[in-house]
Amino acid sequence: MADHEIMDILLTVDTELSAALHQQGKSPSANFDSSILGRCAAGDFGIVHQMERLETHGQKGVFFVDPMPALVYGEQIIADIVGPIIERKHEVQLHLHTEWLQWARDSPVGNRQGRNLLDFNFKDQVELLRLANDLLIKGGAPPPTAFRAGNFGANDTSLRALHHIGLKWDSSFSPCSVMENCKIDLPENQIVPILKNGIVELPVSGIFSKPMEVRPAQICALSIAEMKAAMDHAIEDGHPAFVIVTHSFEALSRDRLRVNRSVLKRFEQIAAYISENRNMRTSGFGDLSAKKMLAHHNNFTRLEPKTLRTTMRMVEQLWSTWRFERSMKPL
Repeated sequence: MADHEIMDILLTVDTELSAALHQQGKSPSANFDSSILGRCAAGDFGIVHQMERLETHGQKGVFFVDPMPALVYGEQIIADIVGPIIERKHEVQLHLHTEWLQWARDSPVGNRQGRNLLDFNFKDQVELLRLANDLLIKGGAPPPTAFRAGNFGANDTSLRALHHIGLKWDSSFSPCSVMENCKIDLPENQIVPILKNGIVELPVSGIFSKPMEVRPAQICALSIAEMKAAMDHAIEDGHPAFVIVTHSFEALSRDRLRVNRSVLKRFEQIAAYISENRNMRTSGFGDLSAKKMLAHHNNFTRLEPKTLRTTMRMVEQLWSTWRFERSMKPL
């Protein structure tokens, strides 16, 4: 990539209340505190913290907000999520977890249920997407233009449904084997944006951690060395965009009792690295040109595995798991 060309980096945050916590009988406020604010004994490390750290480095985030819990908790809880994001001038886009239908007082698809959006036919997917779109706007968000399916559980029908309701972008596709919920019919190693069923698909980025094994560009999945190397490679290879994934609660331990300071540090380091690199900028979907995203050749490559880099990440994650995930008093 020439010096004057800048790669758009989408630092995306899947922002969602926990269906599991609801099923365990946790109150809406407890679910909100844990899942959205990332609250534990050490403080809050969710979306407010993420926005503060991004802003410190002059960056912006894309928050894919799931409005489906409004069917269970009421619409105000979505406004409470969306409001601070809009106020701080980050971007809100549409997310959707169909798991919430099992507790919904009123559903647009009757008694039909499914864990993923792809479990529904075209008509039902359209109805669910319309409902989620309307709930998000009622919560104070501008009309969304982009979508990511909960659990990455989308298929080609989902793209047709998105096009039908007027959205432009999707970022549900990942070739990573752990994201096998995604059934969008694209080549396994699809890297760059592609127009499919009327929607521009912007795949989640990733690296080869082993030959033919892709690891996603998720903050809890890659070390900072891997993430930096992946972004540098994408620039050198001419990729028009690089998509990073995290979650509103990702800085907490799996039991939500402690902050995982390893993940917290990675988030900070990524934001700082982007700000230091003149060939990178964080962008929202509203900043992107579909024409530019689609104007590319088709032989892009993914960062190849490097034994030392992979080994160092595995060691780091073993230490992080021992330090932050084992049973102990909250930090």
